[in-house]
Amino acid sequence: MTGSGRGIIPDEQPPPEPGAVLSDSLLPPVLNPSALDRSTPLLLQGQDYHFRSPANCLDFQEQVHRLGMVDEGDGSPIPCVLVLARAADMEMNELSIALAERGIRMARIDVDRCVDLALTIYTDTPLIELDRWLLRPILVWRRHFELSALPVDPRTLTGSYVVDQWRSVAGWLTDRKDWGHVNPTRATCHLDRLTQLSDAAAFGLRVPRTAVTTRPGRNRPGGGACIVKTTGRHLLEPRPGMQHGLFPRPLETSRTGDTPEPAPVIVQEYVPSDTELRVFVVGERCLGYQVDKLDPAQLWVDPDSVSVKPTEVPAALAATLLALARHWRLQVAAFDLLVTGSEYVFLEVNVNCDWRWFEHRAANDDVSTAVHDWVATRFEELRGAGQGR
Repeated sequence: MTGSGRGIIPDEQPPPEPGAVLSDSLLPPVLNPSALDRSTPLLLQGQDYHFRSPANCLDFQEQVHRLGMVDEGDGSPIPCVLVLARAADMEMNELSIALAERGIRMARIDVDRCVDLALTIYTDTPLIELDRWLLRPILVWRRHFELSALPVDPRTLTGSYVVDQWRSVAGWLTDRKDWGHVNPTRATCHLDRLTQLSDAAAFGLRVPRTAVTTRPGRNRPGGGACIVKTTGRHLLEPRPGMQHGLFPRPLETSRTGDTPEPAPVIVQEYVPSDTELRVFVVGERCLGYQVDKLDPAQLWVDPDSVSVKPTEVPAALAATLLALARHWRLQVAAFDLLVTGSEYVFLEVNVNCDWRWFEHRAANDDVSTAVHDWVATRFEELRGAGQGR
C-alpha cells in the first residue's frame, strides 16, 4: 500500500457532503496526456466530480420552532448556540438534535437560505432576532458558510451588493468578542496549507517536501514522483449549490516544463506509506481512524471497499496534535497523516472537518458523541460564567 502528500477523504456516501475532503491516496488513474486540453488548469483537467448541494432545511430545531411546537416563553432572550453553515451540513443537523435532547437551543443562519431571512443584530448588546425569536448567542460556530453559495449572481449589481453585505455581517458575527466561538475565524482564516506545513514541522512532525509554483513541470521536490494539490479550497462553487472538486493528482512525467498554470499550485513529493490516519481533535481528545484502500481509483469505482476502522492514537502523536490545535486555536478539527513505519507524515488539518463518513465506514459514532458533548459542556460553561451578558 502506498500513499502521498495529500489530504481529505470522502464524506458519508459519494458524492461527498459540502466541505468534505478527499485524500489523494484515492487519486484517479493518470489520464492520457494527449487527451488533455493544455489550456485548462492542471487541477481542472479530467475532473468530472460535481455535487449539487440542496438548500432544503433539515434542521430539527428550526422545523419544530417554525411549526409552533415549542413554548413561546415570556419574551426573554433565549441563550443559544448559533451556527453559520449551509442547509446540507449534516453534522450540524445532527448537532441540532443532540442539543435539543439536552435542552439547549440551537439556531442557524444558512448561507444558501439567508437572502429572505428575518434577522436583526443588536450591536450594543449580544442579542439577535431571528425570525420571531429573541436570542442570546453563547457559542458561535461557522462551518461551510461560503459566500459563493449565496443564491445570487455576483456579476450583477444586486448580487454583488448582497455578497458584500453578507461578507461583512457574517465576518462580524464570527469575530464578535462578547460570545464564545468554535475555531474562531480571526485565527483560522490565516491557517493556509503552507502555514500548516511550516507550523507542523516546527512542532516536530515530518512534512513532505513542497514547492509552490506556476510551473509544476519544472519542480520536483525530492527528485521523484510528485503530487499536485490546490493551494486553496478543495471545492469550487462557481454556481450556487453546484460544487466542483479540486482533488490532488499525480504530476505527469510527460508534462512539459514550459506549460504554465494560471495560478500557483502545490507540488509535493510522493511519500510511500503503509496506511493513512485521520485524527479528530475534539477539545482535549484525539479520536483516530485508520484508512486503507487497494487502488487509487476505488473512490470512484468501488467506494464501499475503502476500509475505515477506529484506531488508537499514540500518546506522543496525540500530544503533538493537541499542541498544534491549541497553537492554532482549534477546538474541533481533523488531522490527515501518513504512516510510514514508525513515522507520521503531516499532510494537513481540516478546520471544517466532516466526520460522519468515517463513522459510517467504521460503524461507530465516537466523534459525533465527543462533538455533541463538547459543545453542550462549553455552552454551559460560558452560560454559567455570564458570557454575553
